[in-house]
Amino acid sequence: MAHEVPVKRYRGLMDWLTTVDHKKIGILYLIAGGFFFLVGGFEALLIRIQLWKPMNDFVGADNYNELLTMHGTTMIFLAAMPMLFALMNAIVPLQIGARDVAFPFVNALGFWTFFFGGLLLNLSWFTGGAPDAGWTSYLPLAGPTYNLDHGVDYYVIGLQIAGIGTLIGGINFLVTIINMRAPGMTFMRMPMFTWTAFITSALILFAFPALTVGLVALMFDRLFQANFFEAAGGGNAVLWEHIFWIFGHPEVYILILPAFGVISEVVSTFSRKRLFGYSTMVFATVLIGFLGFMVWVHHMFTTGLGPVANALFSIATMLIAVPTGIKIFNWIFTLWGGSIRFTTANLFAVGFVPTFVMGGVTGVMLAAAPADFQYHDSYFVVAHFHYVIVGGLILGIFAGLHYWWPKMFGRMLSERLGKLTFWTFFIGFHLTFFVQHFLGLLGMPRRVYTYLDGYDFNELNLISTIGAFLMAFGTICFLVNIVVSFRKPADAADDPWEDGRTLEWSIPSPAPEYNFAQTPLVRGYDALWKEKMEGHGTMSPAEPAGPIHMPSPSILPLLMSVGLFISGLGFMYADNDWPNPFFSQLFGTHIVAVLGLAVTLGCMLIRSLKDDPGFHIDPEEPQLKGVKA
Repeated sequence: MAHEVPVKRYRGLMDWLTTVDHKKIGILYLIAGGFFFLVGGFEALLIRIQLWKPMNDFVGADNYNELLTMHGTTMIFLAAMPMLFALMNAIVPLQIGARDVAFPFVNALGFWTFFFGGLLLNLSWFTGGAPDAGWTSYLPLAGPTYNLDHGVDYYVIGLQIAGIGTLIGGINFLVTIINMRAPGMTFMRMPMFTWTAFITSALILFAFPALTVGLVALMFDRLFQANFFEAAGGGNAVLWEHIFWIFGHPEVYILILPAFGVISEVVSTFSRKRLFGYSTMVFATVLIGFLGFMVWVHHMFTTGLGPVANALFSIATMLIAVPTGIKIFNWIFTLWGGSIRFTTANLFAVGFVPTFVMGGVTGVMLAAAPADFQYHDSYFVVAHFHYVIVGGLILGIFAGLHYWWPKMFGRMLSERLGKLTFWTFFIGFHLTFFVQHFLGLLGMPRRVYTYLDGYDFNELNLISTIGAFLMAFGTICFLVNIVVSFRKPADAADDPWEDGRTLEWSIPSPAPEYNFAQTPLVRGYDALWKEKMEGHGTMSPAEPAGPIHMPSPSILPLLMSVGLFISGLGFMYADNDWPNPFFSQLFGTHIVAVLGLAVTLGCMLIRSLKDDPGFHIDPEEPQLKGVKA
């Protein structure tokens, strides 16, 4: 380390724009995902206001279709996924004793591509019309014959750009978990949250390319007059359904598996017990991931594939209830006989269990193909889906945020405000969606912007709308809790719950830039708890103390994503029909698309040619000064 010179360390906004630190990227995912969650929630409230009474004219049919499409798309792709990635980024490297993810630069690129893809998608609101073909964007409704404006183009290109970020993020976590575990951290000693992140990343690797292929084909249909799905030109609209759901059903497990991991961590910690049946939980997680790719046709029972296909996929769908049931029983047995503390995080975890069971039971009902012919495209399906995603995933995310908040920010959230958040959100959720089962059984179709009086829909829709506002109030309580917590000093203890079992609770809160001054030596499952029980209290180091190599910050991921954003706009408006006449005159065919791609490819070239030696940190120095390697 001769000729050491100080490395330029950015501060303020520039630090966040150039960071490759997994913890800061986790916070960026949380901020962006939280913002899109509020946008999607606002769209949901507008939908519920429109439906609170029959023949309402709060929004028109066209705007309602846009709200419906953007609510589903935003919540699935731009809110739920990034909030899970926030927890994965912030916690998984700490749980396995790593100093960062395997590819910090790629991690930053994953965030910025997701963010600019989401930004492009929501830009559609301001340029003449959002996508309006439903969040599944079924053909031929989404094709050029029946959808002439650029709304679906924004959907197609925005999701392709955002999907790049998710895909490379999944690859990054796979490599990190396989290669960067601390000495002694065998696979069967990994915490359950890390296991679920690992299986989720594998699902992302295999599922997202299918969506990308479908989106590219639809883009070629819309922008270049191809005929993949256009029946008049020899295409097949049902092919889109196959491609979408081959991605779409594994996506449900991509979303819910990390929530399973969160619940496992929280229930174990606040019961002061080892997770019951750890190995069966691991194998159940793997089996759910495997079976998740074998059930997509249950979304298509009414498309006329025939009794043999319907029967096979019906059976496969029912099979997936077995490993899910194993998890439910293991959580209950973990709680059984434990010294339970009902913190806010544990309230969300315990509330998750019966709620998700209800979603699972209605899923088994929908798996019976003859019954599905009656339930299909009714509000029964809407209720089932939200019981799984909101009652499962969002409750899991709230549990994880309250649990790991001190580790991410060094501050404790208020338990009083947290419990107010839980009860208002939880009661509001059941008010909103429980009655929708009966709306569906009474015959109310999904995706309708209004309904006639006299069908017994009125009272149930009113209750549903009241529940939605109660959920909104719970979300506001959480935002107030965040503001209140940031007015306190960042003085949370290393293990503020006092019963932390895994490695992240062995280091300061918030975690230092280098995570671990010395890589820990893992001697068993629940590594920190094992040391506590043997009277050590802290982890033994697996290496001598010394300077720690760190990756350099870089602005290139941000610039590459901006280039993709610009090229996406360029492809859409290549026929000179920009919303503003000035731009139509200024830019010719495909010029903007080429310029955007040039920015992205130029940044890739710079990254390939420029040597990045990184810098070293000496943990002994209080200023954490960086020096070139």
